[in-house]
Amino acid sequence: MTSWTGKAPRTVDPLDDAMAPSAYRIQAMVEGLDQVAIAMELKWGVDRLRLLVPDLLRAKFDEQKDRLDQALATNNEGFVRAQVEGMRRGWNALDRAAHEAGELPLSPQVWECVLPGTGEVISLVRTEAEAHCVVRSGRVFTLAQIGTLIAAFGEGVMLAKPTTDVRCRAPVDWSVGDAIPF
Repeated sequence: MTSWTGKAPRTVDPLDDAMAPSAYRIQAMVEGLDQVAIAMELKWGVDRLRLLVPDLLRAKFDEQKDRLDQALATNNEGFVRAQVEGMRRGWNALDRAAHEAGELPLSPQVWECVLPGTGEVISLVRTEAEAHCVVRSGRVFTLAQIGTLIAAFGEGVMLAKPTTDVRCRAPVDWSVGDAIPF
């Protein structure tokens, strides 16, 4: 049998063709699992969730990841499917265990400022885990990194920014409102 080009149709050997139908299905499974991992990392922080659970569960999760890596190396669709499903269950188990332990998902606060000389936008966050939640490209600094920068510049920075005496105003009684200034 010949195709419309007049040539015999090419036979696809999944072992020789990296993108044979089976390879597409494997790729689709891995991409779906990646979406689960991305969602968990956005919720809990990159590499944070596995550290919030008991050691035994963390070890089981890491072992499952190793099994997935080994299955991917075989390029066997059945093996990969089983291990991808195991990783999905693993992510869900970590999520459930962290919630049951009373751990809280990330709730990042991101402050942004524009550098006067360049116009570049800089983001400031509290922790490294929160830095991964900043979705746009650009420079992101944690409070610890700002402390390191201040220490690196030495006493000159400390002299340029004198201590601030903060005084709190009395709270406003909203039932009465503000006094009319005239």
